[in-house]
Amino acid sequence: MLRTVDLSQAGLDGDAFDYRSAMPRAAFDVDHALAAVRPISEAVASEGQAALLRFAEQFDGVVPERLRVPAEVLERCAAELDPVLRQAFTESIRRRRQVCELAERETDSPAVTLAPGARVGQRIVPVGRVGLYVPGGLAPLASSVIMNVVPAQVAGVGSIAVTSPPQKEFGGLPHPNILALCHMLGVDEVYAVGGAQAIAMFAHGVPGLCDRVDLVTGPGNIYVVAAKRLLRGIVGIDSEAGPTEIAVLADDSANPEHVAADLVSQAEHDPMAASVLVTDSAELAEAVDQALERQVAATRHHERVRTALTGPQSGTILVRDLEQGLQVVDAYAAEHLEIQTRDAAAWAARVRNAGAIFVGSFSPVSLGDYSAGSTHVLPTAGCACHSSGLSVRSFMKAVHVITYDERALMELADSVEAFALAENLPAHANAVTVRRRGQQADQQIGEQA
Repeated sequence: MLRTVDLSQAGLDGDAFDYRSAMPRAAFDVDHALAAVRPISEAVASEGQAALLRFAEQFDGVVPERLRVPAEVLERCAAELDPVLRQAFTESIRRRRQVCELAERETDSPAVTLAPGARVGQRIVPVGRVGLYVPGGLAPLASSVIMNVVPAQVAGVGSIAVTSPPQKEFGGLPHPNILALCHMLGVDEVYAVGGAQAIAMFAHGVPGLCDRVDLVTGPGNIYVVAAKRLLRGIVGIDSEAGPTEIAVLADDSANPEHVAADLVSQAEHDPMAASVLVTDSAELAEAVDQALERQVAATRHHERVRTALTGPQSGTILVRDLEQGLQVVDAYAAEHLEIQTRDAAAWAARVRNAGAIFVGSFSPVSLGDYSAGSTHVLPTAGCACHSSGLSVRSFMKAVHVITYDERALMELADSVEAFALAENLPAHANAVTVRRRGQQADQQIGEQA
């Protein structure tokens, strides 16, 4: 089922080999989608709620009775939750909040004294207002409410708004599980708006409905991503997330049923989802392929899964040994990386590039999707080589605080003036010079007195 890319001989001649270019990856043409997103954004900016309602009918097939979901609906959805599901939500919230509070919070740093009277410190300041997008297409990702809201709350964000596409089957409201989680988390500003128009609503604000935000976070389809790219600069964004992806680094000790199940779990998200096995065992690769045939035939979304697994973005990568396998997965920089090998922790400790690393046979990606305590909003398309997943830090910004007294500035005046003049910015130099002249004048007055 999975196509095979044999890299076992790559790099043997001593020359550097570009593993990243050889890896399967889905095509994700955001620039092409921008043409569709631009008029949507412009319509929301100029027409406000009328445009949102029109796009709801056009793209979601339903016109919400009210775009902002009433608080009593949130409360009702929470009250009607299945008790088992409510407990699952509660535990997921607890674990995510605990990791945010104990492992992700940044604190202010004490000021550093660089010279007498010269101090520079740093304050960590939460973003003022954020808009959180929760997908509602092929899978209504209620878990994304937790992954977005909890770290924003722990960061101290003062104003949080959530939006998710309206659903026909729920009378133009977002999925009840999404609304229930918002209520459980104390978020009462929730909108039934989806797609590019939701990002435009957050970025521009809509009079009488929704105030503009400072930052938009959360995953979405290609049009959501394109809207983020278009509006970046008007509003901050977390990332441009592409289709989900999993890579599994495995040796002959791995359980092929486990590996196959994990590959299928990510393929279930989207026909463009990527499932990649990297192994030095041809026997394991064959066993996984056989397991995939059985599991795909038995799963509910088998057509979607099969499309993803047989697409150009998925495949089995054969390597000569795990050392080469480590080079391959580092080059791929997967959103989710599983290590199913002997001494998995040791191999995981050497990985540099991954959104999240799942260590051992009993740490499947789906655990991280829901209740591990980690985030599931992670960098895709190889961006894990330079970017991180959504965390408390994503909702905070560092502000340097510079405090120099007169003496400290005068001791550095020559340097600043020289630097500014060297860059042909005489007004920069003058900002120091006027202070120097003022000091000199004060000294002369003092001497005359």
